[in-house]
Amino acid sequence: MLVLVLAVLTVSYASSLRAYLQQRSHIGDLKAQIAERESSIDALEREKRRWDDPAFVKAQARARFGYLMPGESGFEVIGPDGKPLEAQASLNDPDEVIRTVPKAWWSAAWESMELAGNPPPPEQQPADLIDGTKTQQ
Repeated sequence: MLVLVLAVLTVSYASSLRAYLQQRSHIGDLKAQIAERESSIDALEREKRRWDDPAFVKAQARARFGYLMPGESGFEVIGPDGKPLEAQASLNDPDEVIRTVPKAWWSAAWESMELAGNPPPPEQQPADLIDGTKTQQ
């Protein structure tokens, strides 16, 4: 009989202990969430206070919208595709850019003289020149 009573007490305490530990774990998770949200609220309040400063507002207008003060001149950096780069875009490091060695001016001049002396054979002529139907202008 005593063993049966001890077994019932053990089972009831074990289930209660398991529920207690689960609740403690849940409470710990909720406290962590609360702390995270409070730090987020603090950061947003600091950001809100920064917007009360006119210098910060001017800096944001310049950075976000490209506004200029009277008398200033602006410019845009154009990318290889011909479109303006965004403000947060990064330029390539000059050391990482593939470099081509420029040809000397005399080698370009010599190639031009050789080409003038030995022109390539003409490719197929257009049909209007062959027919003689091209009109004089």
